[in-house]
Amino acid sequence: MSATQVRSAGLLSNLNDRVPTSFYWSLTLLATIGGFLFGYDTANVGSALSFIPFPMSGLVLGYLVAGASIGAAAGAMGAGPLTDRFGRKSMLIVDAGIYALGAILSALAWNVGILLFARTLIGIAIGADSAIATAYICEYAPQRRRGALVMLQQWMITVGILVAYLVALLILWLLPTHAYTVDWRLIFGLGAVPAGIGLVLRTRMPESPRWLLRQGRYDDARDSLALLGIEASAEDIRRGADEIARTEGEARQPIRRWSRGVRRALFVVVVFFVFQQITGINVPLYYGPKLLAPFFQAGGSGAVASAMSGVAVTALIAAVNVAATYFAFRFIDRAGRRRLAISGYAGMAAFMLLGAAGLALTGGIARIVIVTLALNLFIASFAIGVGGTGWILQGEVFPTALRGRAAAIGATADWIANFALVLVFPIWQSAIGLAWVMVCFAVLSVMAIVFVSRYLPETKELSLEEITRVFDRVSAGGKAA
Repeated sequence: MSATQVRSAGLLSNLNDRVPTSFYWSLTLLATIGGFLFGYDTANVGSALSFIPFPMSGLVLGYLVAGASIGAAAGAMGAGPLTDRFGRKSMLIVDAGIYALGAILSALAWNVGILLFARTLIGIAIGADSAIATAYICEYAPQRRRGALVMLQQWMITVGILVAYLVALLILWLLPTHAYTVDWRLIFGLGAVPAGIGLVLRTRMPESPRWLLRQGRYDDARDSLALLGIEASAEDIRRGADEIARTEGEARQPIRRWSRGVRRALFVVVVFFVFQQITGINVPLYYGPKLLAPFFQAGGSGAVASAMSGVAVTALIAAVNVAATYFAFRFIDRAGRRRLAISGYAGMAAFMLLGAAGLALTGGIARIVIVTLALNLFIASFAIGVGGTGWILQGEVFPTALRGRAAAIGATADWIANFALVLVFPIWQSAIGLAWVMVCFAVLSVMAIVFVSRYLPETKELSLEEITRVFDRVSAGGKAA
């Protein structure tokens, strides 16, 4: 990797205008191993659920499915101030260790209490990762490719979801008579493998150069920039740190004393994340095997065959999620965050209504085709326009000094909304039926379009420091551009 000298425009301008090298992409893939685990460890419970032999009440069952979200909310809130204090890299290393421990404990669980604790532990790792990874990536990513680099986090989440279902299918196919003894433990425990790899390799990552500059660790910042291909003198480093300090004067202020611009950015991120969850994305991913198995179950099929049918169909949905996220990766820096989000929510509303019509008005093969098509197109709309956009906004709209804390608040809102929806969904479905629940999701998607149109300024191709100024200007009554 060849290094470049800092131009007269300044250190941050040089960092913003870099063309990402193979090292940038490799570093981002390493940073997003947590995204893979995020997807794997939230999706694998749907495949294992039918075979866990411990007696569980409805409330315990709901917590088993959604409990990782509660742990994630706690993990996000705890990781935010810790990553601002101790750095992005160190917390990403700790995060991988927690993932590994939770996966191993899930596989070895000897009663439901231990399993619930292990799932909560995994949730803590998921939440911590969701508060740290995108902030870390945004702080070294060139501004014209920042969206694509951060979108790798969402893509890795979708790959993790898909792999969880494929692993479950393979295990159930190879060991069909051990579903209640060995299979579910393997489904949970194999998550420790990528977690262990991430734990080892993350020790070799450079620390965020912007965080190091903000902390006054100038020698470490120079080393980090060198790994990113930028040669900087002591004077360059000092000027870069001064530029960040001028832009961000709120490092140790309590939330109530953050500027109006930062509070507006936080409001946008929190509400975007809430809409991201309450419009229904995780219902097919968490409950898919249980919801879809009856549509495909042949008469007389056993529990394993029925579960495999549901897992197979949900794996198809997950594959669509992976493929569609590629298009988001391609277009997020061209079309922009705002346009993609509006288009994504519009597609989600339309296809949820299509699925509801298929459930209410058709039967037999027609129902199977319409519902499966609608769910796949709903997932695709989310993946292209909504899924990664929230994580990008979370990483780019806050000042460096408080990015960890502010991103943590956004991630916590995301996980609380996730938990609430997943916990309430079975009750909601029993009360009004799946078709009407889908209509409600469509209505919420329309509300999300209104919110994005009103409150979200476009941030594509802007530096992190410029984005901070955009929100300051908008909050003062000015225009975004």
